[in-house]
Amino acid sequence: MAYQAGGPRPQPRPVPDSLEAQAYLQDYAALLDAVTFPSVVVDHRWDVVLANDAFETLFRAVGPHPTAMPGDNFLRFVLFHPDAATVLAEHESSWCLPMLAHFAAAVERHGHDHGLQSILRDIAQDPIMDAAYRHGLPHWIRSVGSHAVEHDGAVRPLLHPDPRWGSTCRIVGETPKTLHDMGYTRLTLVLREARRPAPATRRTSRTGRGRRAASHLSVVPATEA
Repeated sequence: MAYQAGGPRPQPRPVPDSLEAQAYLQDYAALLDAVTFPSVVVDHRWDVVLANDAFETLFRAVGPHPTAMPGDNFLRFVLFHPDAATVLAEHESSWCLPMLAHFAAAVERHGHDHGLQSILRDIAQDPIMDAAYRHGLPHWIRSVGSHAVEHDGAVRPLLHPDPRWGSTCRIVGETPKTLHDMGYTRLTLVLREARRPAPATRRTSRTGRGRRAASHLSVVPATEA
């Protein structure tokens, strides 16, 4: 069942005023439940509106936190939860900085939003995060280019608790018009199956050239052969 704030709920949160919009979100929650991959719907503050069971499974091992649980506000989770790096690999470069870039853009568009201002205050009170936001982020964007901040299509490292899944995911943005008009965004983390070890290669000589060749093919670029 689609959930929020760390557990199942009968209705999405925050709930729109329109009954028609509420009904749409209820049906969209059913759609999310049918998706195998972790999928989440967030508002402009990154408050979680809907998320599916696969999303909950991905973060099931993270410890409790008063303000930064992944099912409450995904931005806060990435920035402030001490366990974030145990799931989101290469945490600083692949997750933190792109999320800070999106946060900076949201502050420009919704500067007086109380939720965003609260996150901004928490960033300012964290010396490392404050330095990353004010100094590291502009330098990083200049170095990697603005395309690196985009979530849709990005391949990012991930540590899934289920060993059948590999070490990366592709983020796919798939926000239909109705969700967009509500101010919501949907992101899905498309998981990749872990690569199985290659079968043992029969030794072709006493020096084991066949085995070394198989090892080379799996880890070393051909140009370095």
